[in-house]
Amino acid sequence: MPLPATLPPFDYEAALLACARGERFALRALYERESRWLLGVALRVVRDRERAEDVLHDAFMQVWEHAATYQPALGSARGWIYTVVRHAALKAVRDPGRMQVMDVTELTALSDAQQRDAGAEDDRALDTDSLERCLQRLDESRRACVVHAFVDGYTHEQIAARLNTPLGTVKSWIKRSLASLKECLA
Repeated sequence: MPLPATLPPFDYEAALLACARGERFALRALYERESRWLLGVALRVVRDRERAEDVLHDAFMQVWEHAATYQPALGSARGWIYTVVRHAALKAVRDPGRMQVMDVTELTALSDAQQRDAGAEDDRALDTDSLERCLQRLDESRRACVVHAFVDGYTHEQIAARLNTPLGTVKSWIKRSLASLKECLA
């Protein structure tokens, strides 16, 4: 039986609430729905498939254990899950000696491969043209901060050192740039 062209709507908030109540099926549903995308997030940060799989496992354990801390007023449930995975991945690479930076060609190839794998059946696929257009509207230094934080997986401190910019300025630029990107993509 062929897969449907689009995935049915999924209630992430209800799944997190079910996890908080100890309902294991909800964690499984979250994993089946998002694991390949979340593995991609972890892989971009840790740059090693084996480590990324470990990070994903640890992150799902955190989702299970801390689902009750999710607060809908602070953001979407799906976003909360992605944040848990991203933070777990960043924690795994905190040792600067293990940091590996991808060059633009490798990053583009990885992004293209992930989009091909996703196929047209997934309505959540990232509209890269719109994102690229919105990123180009940002000042060059602010765009660099966003890319270093969300593509390269650098901490704010690492970005500040890399750009020789005060830490507070980097944090402010990232916060304002994300707001601009959100507005642009809306």
